[in-house]
Amino acid sequence: MLYYHDLYKECSFSDYLAVIWNGLPLDGSIAGYLTVLPGLFLIASLWIRPSVSHWIFKTYYAGVAIFTGIVFVVDIVLYRYWGFRLDSTPFFYLKTPKEAFASADLLTIIVGFLAIAVAITLIYLLFNHFLVASGKKMQKSDNRTRYSLILLVTTGLLFIPIRGGFSVSTMNVGWAYFSDKLELNHAAVNPCFSLMESFARENSFDNQYRFMTADEATAEFDKIKDHAPKDSIPMLFTTRRPNVVLIVLESFMSKVVEPLGGIAGVAPNLSRMCGEGVLFTNFYANSFRTDRGLVSILSGYPAQPTTSIMKYPQRSQSLPSIPKSLKSAGYSTGYYYGGDANFTNMRSYLISHKYDNIVSDKDFPLAQRLSKWGAPDHFLFNRASADFKEVQKEPFFKTIQTSSSHEPFDVPSRRFKQPYLNSVFYVDSCLGRFIDQFKQTRYWKNTVVVLVPDHAMRYPANITNHQAERFQIPLLIIGGAVKRPLKIDTYASQIDIAATLLYQLGISHKDFTFSKNILNPVSPHFGYFTFPDGFGMTTPDNYMIFDCEANKVVLNRGLKKNANLKPAKALLQTLYDDLSKR
Repeated sequence: MLYYHDLYKECSFSDYLAVIWNGLPLDGSIAGYLTVLPGLFLIASLWIRPSVSHWIFKTYYAGVAIFTGIVFVVDIVLYRYWGFRLDSTPFFYLKTPKEAFASADLLTIIVGFLAIAVAITLIYLLFNHFLVASGKKMQKSDNRTRYSLILLVTTGLLFIPIRGGFSVSTMNVGWAYFSDKLELNHAAVNPCFSLMESFARENSFDNQYRFMTADEATAEFDKIKDHAPKDSIPMLFTTRRPNVVLIVLESFMSKVVEPLGGIAGVAPNLSRMCGEGVLFTNFYANSFRTDRGLVSILSGYPAQPTTSIMKYPQRSQSLPSIPKSLKSAGYSTGYYYGGDANFTNMRSYLISHKYDNIVSDKDFPLAQRLSKWGAPDHFLFNRASADFKEVQKEPFFKTIQTSSSHEPFDVPSRRFKQPYLNSVFYVDSCLGRFIDQFKQTRYWKNTVVVLVPDHAMRYPANITNHQAERFQIPLLIIGGAVKRPLKIDTYASQIDIAATLLYQLGISHKDFTFSKNILNPVSPHFGYFTFPDGFGMTTPDNYMIFDCEANKVVLNRGLKKNANLKPAKALLQTLYDDLSKR
């Protein structure tokens, strides 16, 4: 709370006390976990040589100091970017450390490592001074049997704070939630506990999010699936099998697109294009991270609150996808990305989903890899433009994934003082030049360009996951093969792109269980999104967000309050059932 004082500037002294009080159960639980082994060591130390026991104690306390020091400092640094307390997610990204640290600037990294070193040193000195000294005094006693029995009983009593008492409910992060203000709940959460709980539940997919019986979930999910159309659905394109270019815009959100009520002048090219194509005005990102967003877009598969299916190649390769379907229909495929395609197992996902050619950072000259994420977006779009001037095998499906509007927002231009807005302006300028150049090629007349972000940005900094606006993004389809400009106000999210696009191309989407055709009037339409241990569903009648840690609805607006609660729960339960079977 002190570090993020701007976020907590309106909090009173009583709020600080409430955070401390409500956070104590998780603190006590972690203390219990970390004290079990010392309790057993103390018993053993009464019967073995002091030199051996002292070495064991010091080694253990050093390990605990390193663990807690790293966790608390990393948690503080990452909260700025992600808006939730530490879980297992960052450890997956450490498989590619260059990209994992790319979001932070050099000063933040240096200060972070220094803070970790200071924290580890202070914690270890405290342990060594108080706990090892206490052990030495006990070893000098002649009542070893008595002390052993006392220590055995007291160590066993650690079960109480670890479990949280004797009630049916065991200790979980939700115990710290006490306020309607999300930031106060987050401050009360012990990051060590949050991390350990996240690791413990990561693979037990079929045991997570059990809101109702299996039959109830199936019946409820059947109501919100894509239904067979009763009448003809409007066709958006001038030809049945146009070329398709999918452009994934890093961290764009509706707030930067003027026709969607966004800030004027931040994305002038994208805003101009909104009048040239099919604009979806009530559209939502399914998640907050790129790896989850890509799977939602390409495979029509909802993002998961506790994990990312892209982490598990053996599972993700079983998914349907747009490139797989188009490849089977005779399309050639290609992927353009200025960063490392190995990040978050992305390359294995792309290859298993039938991309013929993947252009990534290693395909750009070293002199062009100027940013922490690789080649800035003007080099990325220049490469794609150069390829489109050459002969392409038609029909083709090309995907371009941008990266420059990602933290730390290091771009080669300065238009706005605010770093995020400045990076969006830069990427938008690159996009505008690319589209203008593409219009001059032979392919424009027979091509549709789908523009969609991978996820939204946490902007402004005080926006939380408990606000539907946090997940609102643009979806725009332009191109020479688009019949006419059109605005579609239907509520939808990234998972619905697959069914909608494939229907327009005359290709079956029956394998896309979670995707709906946005233009099908008989299907139920909604925006759906997830965040760490929570989810939301929005329709014209109800904006609903449910926080699973707090176990309550935290946003409930509209004429039919709670109308989306049961369908959203059924969707999430069905998703984890499906995930466990892949």
